[in-house]
Amino acid sequence: MNYTYLLFIYLSVISLISVIVTVLDKKRAKSHKWRVKESTLLLLSLLGGSLAMFMTMQIIRHKTQKPKFMILIPCMIVIQAMLLWWVICYFRQIS
Repeated sequence: MNYTYLLFIYLSVISLISVIVTVLDKKRAKSHKWRVKESTLLLLSLLGGSLAMFMTMQIIRHKTQKPKFMILIPCMIVIQAMLLWWVICYFRQIS
């Protein structure tokens, strides 16, 4: 089985979920309804949705004034990119 293919599917799904939840939180913020917890947004980012969430935040201008998000999420992107590179290299060596 191709592990990079499974990793791609996982990252695609978590990224899609991250985008949906971020957009939902923005819509709820505009209408003063119940909001998604910041910890939930950060957890989705940590689980692999950081790049998609960061891009979505920039596009819809959501959470861009919060230093917690503007520092932590880019740091997660860098760490996840390095981890992804290592995983791909590792599985290429053992295949």
